[in-house]
This record gives sequence, structure tokens and C-alpha cells, in this order.
Amino acid sequence: MTKITKIFVFFAVLLALAAPAIAGPTTPVRYTVSTVNAEMVLDSAVLRQQVEFLCSPETGGRATGTEGAQRVALWLEEQFRDLKLEALSGTFLHGFRTPSGAFGRNVMGYIRGSSAPEKYIVVMAHFDNLGTLNGTFYPGADSNASGVAALLGLARMFAEMRDCGKTYGHSLLFVALDAKEQAMAGADALRSFLGKNGMQASLVVNLDQLGSALAPINKNRPDYLLMLCENAGSERLALERANTEPDLGLDLAFDYYGSKDFTNLFYRRISEQRVFLEQGIPAVMFTSGITLNNNKSYDTPETLDYPLLHSRIRLIFHFLHRML
Repeated sequence: MTKITKIFVFFAVLLALAAPAIAGPTTPVRYTVSTVNAEMVLDSAVLRQQVEFLCSPETGGRATGTEGAQRVALWLEEQFRDLKLEALSGTFLHGFRTPSGAFGRNVMGYIRGSSAPEKYIVVMAHFDNLGTLNGTFYPGADSNASGVAALLGLARMFAEMRDCGKTYGHSLLFVALDAKEQAMAGADALRSFLGKNGMQASLVVNLDQLGSALAPINKNRPDYLLMLCENAGSERLALERANTEPDLGLDLAFDYYGSKDFTNLFYRRISEQRVFLEQGIPAVMFTSGITLNNNKSYDTPETLDYPLLHSRIRLIFHFLHRML
């Protein structure tokens, strides 16, 4: 290498090192947090796997106080840990006694809000079922393994939004309730826990039976969803707006198949949001309705429509995104 060549190489290296300074400061890359980030983590195959586990013989039908129900509670705790939800009072598992004396466990985890963390939107679904009675196994796929899978799907979607940098004003509390089949003792325990710890529920969202396409609102529209709510609330408008998201447009109803009496029954009397409505706390219930499979031994995972369950969870996610 000649002396002239060495000098040329020397100056070329200097210019390369100086290039960033000459070009000026680097413009920071802007990253837009979108709900698309969350939708990408929701998977119909995973929903089915979760329902199949919940309905497997090893869970025994998930009756409160049984070994199978304990196994499910521990599994739910593991799911919440994996999503890096925060525990309340240092634990995800919150025990209580039912009126019959059985020991139940609610599983709770939350994502902290930014501006009003003491206010919570509570999303809940009961995981217990009838169990095994007189030798007959009740798997409870639609009632309510489907609601639990929806709960986990929503928790995963909002955890993804958190990890992408999205913050919401209110906290978001996810609760897998035990003991619906024992006088809604899990919902009562949750209400008591919130009150004792000074936690204000601004809205309660109950997920109960969300996986079936067997009871459509209109016979030609199997892609449907029912939301029971107060007529004067803002929740209906939020759901209708959420339903305009791409690839949604589900057939919606805001009563129970047009019946005032059945709407009152399911909204105010026999479903767990009742516990909160009685305290003046706004609450809604999402459901795909009662079918002939409910509380039968043939309420099995293969009877559910997982792509439709996927769409319903997406819609509820967009609803919650607006309510937060």
C-alpha cells in the first residue's frame, strides 16, 4: 500500500465516523400502540386447549371444594403469573367458605391503572361446575369453561397492550370465581374483599356461557352475542361502537331473546353480577344464551364454536378498551 493510499484510507475512516454528526441528530423511531397488537395474541386453538383442560377428567367437573377445583385454581394462578398480572394482598388465591362449609378459591390478578388506580373495572367468570354426581361426569364446556377461556384471552390481550406501553386510567381486575353453584359464594366473597380493601368497582363485567352457536338471536345469524345491561347506561353504546371494528359486526341483543321476564331473571337474579347490582355497582353480563346442553353430561368441548368465541372475545376486548 502506497503512502498516498494510506492517507486516503485514513481520511475515509474519519469521514465515516463523522457522518452521524454531519447528518445531524437521529430522529427517534415512533412506535404506535394499537389494539392490533393485542388481537394478534388471541388464538382459537389456545382457547380450545384451555376449554379441553378445564373439561378433562382430571378436573372432575370442577365442583367447589374438590381436588379438581383446587387443581384448576392452581392452574389459573399459573396463567396469571405467566401474564405478569399483579397479585392482591400478596397472593392470587383468595379462599372463602361457602354456606355449606366447602372451601372455595377465587383467583384474582390485575393490571394497575395510571391516573385512577383505586378504581377498577372487574372482569369475572366462574370456573366451578357441577362436578361428578352419582357417577355422572359434568364437563361444563359452555358452562363455564368458555367464560374462563374468554377471561384468560382478555387478560392476555390487555397484558400485551401493557407490554407495548399502553396505559389506562382505571385498573383492570381479572377474577376467576369459584362457587357459583353454591349460592354465588365466590361473587359474595369478591364483593366483600373489594369493600374491605377500599377498592372501588366502577364496572363489573360477567362472562357466563360464551362458546355456543346453538341459540342464535335470529336463526340466520349464528354470529351473535347477548349483553344484558341497564337501559340507561353507556355500555350499550360502547358495545355498538366496538362492533364496528373490522371483521366483527356480530348480531347483538341487549335483552334475553326479547323477554322482559327472562332478561330480569338472568340479569338481576340468577347470575353473579346480581351481587354487585344489589350494591348499586354498574354491571353487565355477556352470554351466548342457555342451550339444551347446559348442565348435561354432553356439555363437551366439541360442541362449542371456537372461531365465534374468538370473535366474541375480540368484541368484548374492544368494548373494555372503550370503557377504560
